[in-house]
Amino acid sequence: MIQYHGWHYDEMKQVGTDYADVREVEAYDARMQKLRDIGEETEKIFTALNIEQDQTLLEVGCGTGEFTIAAAGQDVKNIEFHNAGFLTYEHSGEPIDAVLSQLALHHLPDFWKIIALWRVYSLLKDGGRFYLRDTVYSFEVDGYKDFFDEWVDGIRNAAGDETAIDVETAVREEYTTLGWIMEGLLERAGFHIDKKEYSEGFMAAYVSTKR
Repeated sequence: MIQYHGWHYDEMKQVGTDYADVREVEAYDARMQKLRDIGEETEKIFTALNIEQDQTLLEVGCGTGEFTIAAAGQDVKNIEFHNAGFLTYEHSGEPIDAVLSQLALHHLPDFWKIIALWRVYSLLKDGGRFYLRDTVYSFEVDGYKDFFDEWVDGIRNAAGDETAIDVETAVREEYTTLGWIMEGLLERAGFHIDKKEYSEGFMAAYVSTKR
């Protein structure tokens, strides 16, 4: 992993729940099943990226590994794990066919987001595709108080107090940005945005191509 100067952002610092504990991971997966259709999300990504068996897919921020294992066809022998992230991953070999990131980029402030996206762009082959799914705000900001209250209450009703606390921590301490900013960051990094989808006021997915 790359070693940086003291001014470099530490993308490995822990915010919120520490998911190094296997029990926390299992509990997290169980809570997510109440909020998300992981199978449907996975199929949607496969379709968008159109990855073939002989191609290379990089997932940045693989979380509990649900998509990674599905993409590998349940054969863990063709998975390589690197303890690195957007700002620290070093690639060797041919340019990558596709990159995926879900629910990870919001851990970086906006300046470091553009550095992260530029680095992703540099990893891809010409015409390579990038699928980004993350928390991105698309609600009308003058109603932010009501929006956040309703979001947290909805999560609490659907998945319990612990998940609601996670959302409160994310709003307060993480770096979810606005839709128009995210689009600008992708384009400034060099990507062409082929498709964008905003939902629920706080989620977005982008399919982009390296020009």
